[in-house]
Amino acid sequence: MNYSELTRRYFESPGSVGELSGAGVFRGVAGNREQGTWVQFDLQCESGMLQAARFLAFACPHTIAVSAWLAEQSVGKAVTRTLPESVQELRDRFDVPVDKMGRLLIIEDAWLAAAVPAIDYRG
Repeated sequence: MNYSELTRRYFESPGSVGELSGAGVFRGVAGNREQGTWVQFDLQCESGMLQAARFLAFACPHTIAVSAWLAEQSVGKAVTRTLPESVQELRDRFDVPVDKMGRLLIIEDAWLAAAVPAIDYRG
């Protein structure tokens, strides 16, 4: 498969890999390994702002690249009830094939599972 330059860059050198713990950390998980796509986000928030983000993924290069980009690009921004960019915008940015749209929805589910409870945290 041909991958875009952005996808290759974030897949080959994904930043923000790992886990966070402690006060103000919220974890969201979606998918499962048996079906080929599993994503976890740990978001550390304070007063509605994202202080740090980490991810773990068992997935294809597109999924890993998008997850790494989201974790990197979101730090310092307000936590909201949506992804920082829509699934369609992420698909376009990373040139994700249509048949992998379901994987982007798994990313969205994992992100929101962490972000939604973080919104009201005022630590």
